[in-house]
Amino acid sequence: MTETPQRPLRVLAAMSGGVDSAVAAARAAEAGHDVTGVHLALSANPQSFRTGARGCCTIEDSRDARRAADVIGIPFYVWDLAERFREDVVEDFVAEYEAGRTPNPCLRCNEKIKFAALLDKALALGFDAVCTGHYAKVIVNDDGTRELHRASDMAKDQSYVLGVLDDKQLAHAMFPLGDTVTTKDEIRAEAERRGLAVARKPDSHDICFIADGDTQGFLAQRLGRAEGDIVDESGTKLGTHEGAYGFTIGQRKGLRIGTPAPDGKPRYVLDISPVNNTVTVGPAASLDVSGLTAIKPRWCGVAPTGPGTYTAQLRAHGGETPVTAELVGDELQVAFEEPVRGVAPGQAIVLYDGTRVVGSATIATTSRATAVA
Repeated sequence: MTETPQRPLRVLAAMSGGVDSAVAAARAAEAGHDVTGVHLALSANPQSFRTGARGCCTIEDSRDARRAADVIGIPFYVWDLAERFREDVVEDFVAEYEAGRTPNPCLRCNEKIKFAALLDKALALGFDAVCTGHYAKVIVNDDGTRELHRASDMAKDQSYVLGVLDDKQLAHAMFPLGDTVTTKDEIRAEAERRGLAVARKPDSHDICFIADGDTQGFLAQRLGRAEGDIVDESGTKLGTHEGAYGFTIGQRKGLRIGTPAPDGKPRYVLDISPVNNTVTVGPAASLDVSGLTAIKPRWCGVAPTGPGTYTAQLRAHGGETPVTAELVGDELQVAFEEPVRGVAPGQAIVLYDGTRVVGSATIATTSRATAVA
């Protein structure tokens, strides 16, 4: 198996304005590929997006990307995908919270924007591949099929948010940083050696389209305030809230419950019901999940048949847990070897076979080790 293409390619490098995507584009060009840089304008009014390190959607970021492309010596364009981003990522994010689920907008952006809208346009223009600064690896087998694998450096691995890519998208994906086993400081040092001004630019954090990082305030503006009850597992009212969408499964802080638990221990969000606008809280042990069902599976290759044993990742920065999983119809049924705490509907479960990404699906329901009354 090989991890690098055998011939020069026409490559479209998605440049966010950050250090990782700039170094990835530089490495692709250095490898002899015909590289063109593109910055995705994802906001119809980028002045309203945050400045500094929060995300990758500002005018400042587009200028940083352009300067990096100039230094690398590649053509550069800005493509307006704001409307597609609003529909497929922002509106999806709001709708998922309104339905009591906890979405991952970065994963949705990779699926719908970077490796759907962007890739479709790139292929139509004659490009062979889309290059990004993600830390993951595409391995080419002897028969020409491709596999998505974790990055060589697990500390920087981002394969979880790429688990939505199918085999056709993997055929045109390039991740030049995937084999890098270095610290972020060394990546920054490489950028500095290359003369890239983004070498010392802070990493992006949080959700790029929420300017101040206040997710609850963002949702309140769009969904309005809707007072409801906070109850315990027996249904006893403990307090009120201003919108069930402001809570996530496993949340401990910000519950604003005046009455302490009988045992004096912290309480956590166990369930969110948009139907009756109720949030159920209880002890940490009630967060333990023994299994789940997931919908909308996407496979990085051929879909598995029959039950299989895998490891699963449930959060972008979470660890792995052993599972048994089986595709039954269009639904993925998963059983955990040991109970897992705080799994929320709407999140993605990504299955791995060793370092290989098997595929992903969206969590629909969970089976609690200790049932909520």
